[in-house]
Amino acid sequence: MDVTLEIIVRSTEIDVNGHVNNAKYLEYLEWGREEWYEQNHLPYDRFIAMGIQTVTVNITINYRQECRQNDRLTIHTTPASLGNTSYVLKQVITNQRDEIVADALVTSVTMDLHTRKSRLVPQELAQLFPRTENRGSGNP
Repeated sequence: MDVTLEIIVRSTEIDVNGHVNNAKYLEYLEWGREEWYEQNHLPYDRFIAMGIQTVTVNITINYRQECRQNDRLTIHTTPASLGNTSYVLKQVITNQRDEIVADALVTSVTMDLHTRKSRLVPQELAQLFPRTENRGSGNP
């Protein structure tokens, strides 16, 4: 399911160059992922009940154009791919003119709460991803 979150760029997110600081985009993406989990009925306490945590292990981001104070941004989050213990969410940030300002692929791993080791993505989360032939074949 594609989930969107709308935000407005605040003055505290602007750097000395007069646009959104690059690190803030990572925060916007995190807010978008949290919204994706919530909309899919997987809040943090649900993961705890399943005995897992999710850990971001890689973010590949492309900064397409600058954003300025008071821009209205929409963070789109969509499930992209699923491995055995990891999954990838595709995220796109657009502005009020529907222009892409940044896009990213975010890889997360499911980690057992007690052993602190990676473990199979639970079915409750896995079912949200497109079906692939690789799951269960030893691929991450």
